[in-house]
Amino acid sequence: MTAKALQEVLQRVETWPEEAQADLAEIAREIDAQLAGRAYHATTEELAALDEAERSGVASEEEVEAAFKSFRRE
Repeated sequence: MTAKALQEVLQRVETWPEEAQADLAEIAREIDAQLAGRAYHATTEELAALDEAERSGVASEEEVEAAFKSFRRE
């Protein structure tokens, strides 16, 4: 994607609903952190969802631990 194409997309993003803009911003921060070699830090919402999945039995303890491990990326 060229810089011009990216600028065009970002202009359209300004017309998106606020929640969609926030989602895109979060994805962009994740990509930026990965490219810079920084660790990704799960959001409060992601951590709460993992806790709920563990409590509800939707995910096993091993699955929840694997998700947390993927956030650590040490």
